[in-house]
Amino acid sequence: MKYIIGIDPGVSGSLSIITDQGEYVDHLHMPVMKVGKKNRVNAAAVARWLKQYQCADHCYIEKVGAMPKQGTASMFSFGHAAGIVEGVVVGMGIPMTYVTPQAWEKHTGLIGKDKDAARTRAIQLYPDISDLDLKGKGQALADSILIARANC
Repeated sequence: MKYIIGIDPGVSGSLSIITDQGEYVDHLHMPVMKVGKKNRVNAAAVARWLKQYQCADHCYIEKVGAMPKQGTASMFSFGHAAGIVEGVVVGMGIPMTYVTPQAWEKHTGLIGKDKDAARTRAIQLYPDISDLDLKGKGQALADSILIARANC
């Protein structure tokens, strides 16, 4: 059995691990800590969680860029979070690939759907994961699961 990690990067993101058969294994809401007035990804907590899955066969990280009307501070925060996650994954020796939102959304039939469609689809596929019921964190969790699932 192979383990696939999917990551929705960012301060409000999520990490998930499933098998190559699409079976849910575990997830982690992106751990954060305060640095001054800002939330930053807690790299040590990400590493602690990933350490138990260091034998994972592959990690897929959503490749996203700046969005229209997004401020520079927000873009920096997102880029910092994505860089922390990538650094931890690479540092642990887990093979990784960036995947665009268009690629995983196409695979899961979500192109042209609203943002919450991913959460709805994940709930349909994994009804026992109660964290999917959380509006914000559930959305990030759904994205990370579907990112992994699109690449099984």
